Amino acid sequence: MAKRDKSEGRREADLLLDAVGPAFARLRRRTTQVPVDPPVERKDMNRNLVLNVVDEAVGEISVGGVAEALGIDPSVASRMVGDCIAHGYLLRVPSQADGRRAVLQLTEAGIALRDRFRSQQRQAFEYITRDWPETERHELARLIIKYADATAEATNH
Repeated sequence: MAKRDKSEGRREADLLLDAVGPAFARLRRRTTQVPVDPPVERKDMNRNLVLNVVDEAVGEISVGGVAEALGIDPSVASRMVGDCIAHGYLLRVPSQADGRRAVLQLTEAGIALRDRFRSQQRQAFEYITRDWPETERHELARLIIKYADATAEATNH
């Protein structure tokens, strides 16, 4: 009987772990539908990705670095970066290490937009978890950050 309980527990654990991928996909789709102020615009999703990559870069980052960080084709990254530059959120500046290279830098408007995105994301998190005990909300936040940090470590090797 104990062996059966163990295999049932293993099966439940496997089903739980198999459900993580689809759950992440649902999160991505549905979180943007949560009411926040101001509402998230479709174009903002790509801008948020680009601004976060530039903001979180250790040292200088180019369009190629954005493409690599997002796992997208350089031409797609170039269009995304170009949109951010055209709207005044990013600047192309000469590299301090190699003046022949252009690197990206957030503008004041880019910092303000990044902060607006972060506010919207916090609003969405708080709205979705509004009925949860505070300890569970904090634990989920801690685990999401831990997961994101572990993902960064795993992809840097």
